[in-house]
Parts: sequence; C-alpha cells; structure tokens
Amino acid sequence: MKHVEQSEQIMSSDQKKKRILIAGDVMLDRYWFGEVNRISPEAPVPIVRVERREERLGGAANVALNAVALGVGAGLMGVIGDDEAGNTINGLLDKFGITSYLSRDTQISTIIKLRVIGRQQQLIRIDFEERPTEQILKDKLNRFNALLSASDVVIFSDYAKGSLVNVTTMIEAARNAGKLVLVDPKGSDFARYAGATLLTPNKSELKQVIGEWYSEEELTVKAQKLRQDLRLEALLLTRSEEGMTLYTENDIVNVPAMAREVFDVSGAGDTVIATMAVMMANGMRMQDAVVIANRAGGIVVGKLGTATVSHEELFPVEAALT
Repeated sequence: MKHVEQSEQIMSSDQKKKRILIAGDVMLDRYWFGEVNRISPEAPVPIVRVERREERLGGAANVALNAVALGVGAGLMGVIGDDEAGNTINGLLDKFGITSYLSRDTQISTIIKLRVIGRQQQLIRIDFEERPTEQILKDKLNRFNALLSASDVVIFSDYAKGSLVNVTTMIEAARNAGKLVLVDPKGSDFARYAGATLLTPNKSELKQVIGEWYSEEELTVKAQKLRQDLRLEALLLTRSEEGMTLYTENDIVNVPAMAREVFDVSGAGDTVIATMAVMMANGMRMQDAVVIANRAGGIVVGKLGTATVSHEELFPVEAALT
C-alpha cells in the first residue's frame, strides 16, 4: 500500500505545478505495417505490402511524452530540421500538450527512424540523421539557461546525435540552480555527465565505461567508484531480465524484473527515466521511485514500438478503488 499512498500524492492538485524540462536528441519514429506473403525475386528478402503507417515521438520527445502521460507538465528542447518531419513532431507535441522549445536548423533534416513491420516483427530499421550546426547549438544553450528557473527537474536524453555537445555546461547550470538532473547517457565518456543527480545507463552502456564484471561484488565496486568519480548522487543500472540496481552512497537497491513477456524494448529507457523524474519531482525517495520505474519499464516492453505507461496501468489497485 506504500506506493499506492505515495501515488495519491503524485496525483494531487499540487502535482500540476511540477514541470520537467527535457533536453536531448529529438527524432520522429515512423512505422510501416504490412503483410509479408512472398520473397522478392530480385533478392532473398521479404516483400512487405504496406497497409498502415504510424508516426510517433522518438528519442527525447518520447521521454517528454512519457512524462506528460503521468500527469506532469513538460517542455522539450532539441533540434529539428525545417522540414515536413519537423512539422510532424511539432504537431504531435501540440497534440499531447508538450511545450515545444525546439530549434529549427535549416542546414539539416530532422532525424527519422523508419521501422518496417511485417507480421508483428520488425524486418528493418532505416535511419536518417544529420548533426546540428554549431550556431544552433549556441542558441540552444542560451535558451536552456533561460528556461531553468521554471523547471523542477531536468532530464538529458542523449542518443549521441549531436544535440548535447554542451551537456557538461548545462548540467553545471542546472545544479547551480538547485535542480534535480537525470541523465540517460550514451557513449564511452561518462565524464561529460559529472555532477548530475542520477545517471541511468543500461548494461551495454555501462560496460563501455567500466569494462566487464564477473560477479555482483565486482560490479558493485566498479559502479560505486564510477558514481563517486563523477560526483553523482546515484547510478541506476537497468539490467533487462535482471531488473534494476540503484547505487547510492548509503545503500544498494536491487529490483527484480517484472514477470511479463518482452515484446519490444524500444523506448523502455525513456519510460524509466521519465518515471523516475516524475516521482522525484513530487518528493518520492529514489529508493522508492526505482520500484515504480521498474514496473513502468516492465509494462512498456509489452507494447510494440515506442510507447507510454498510463497512471492506471502503473497503479492498477488505486485505479480500481476510484
């Protein structure tokens, strides 16, 4: 009942005052669904007859979507092209009530991930991407500093597409402003995220930084050393079928994975960090928030493609009582 009681606090009238600022790599996820009935005579590949198309918010935009799905206000910073895909993203942001602080870069095209799905299986993913220009990134940094005061929590969603080259400066500014800072990292250089409140790598991302581990004891030593070296309050390791582990100065919290079929892991990390941010913005301890974030991640991997989790799915007992 503990988490149900805390969720009631999250959905209180004060909750609407909480705002989360998300900065990162914004992209459009496109899905083409169709039937596969034969193999191409031109090459040994399936022919997909496209019957339905969907467009969804991806990358940092999916983080923002997950946040608003849990009831908070969200603003999104990033870079898009001055093109049809960029217009589509802005339209989706408006539809879901996400405040757009996106910068238009006329020199690039909006990042698109196109997935072709046949018989509920992803057959291929085609990526279209270009890195933002330097001037746009300078303007984005100025806008970020101007928006900090109105935000309770800041999330950096790094997909290594070039929008967060100034992330070290941005983290410092957010921490100096007294904000909670959560980072979904990418790459082998985590030093750029030093000083954040919480870092949320998955297993493969963490291994790029600390190397392999061969026991829980070795993992704990390496993870805690990384947390201390980067001056993090906590490090949350997402471990797929092994659940999650939260490392803080005073304790280690292991949360087992939910027993449910994994359908699609796309965007699961977005759901986890957004849920952590919403819970922490409303005063929940990290040790309790990670249990709920783990539940949210377990729900979203049972859905196709980038998806969100509703409050009713996250707290079914509470929903049944209302």
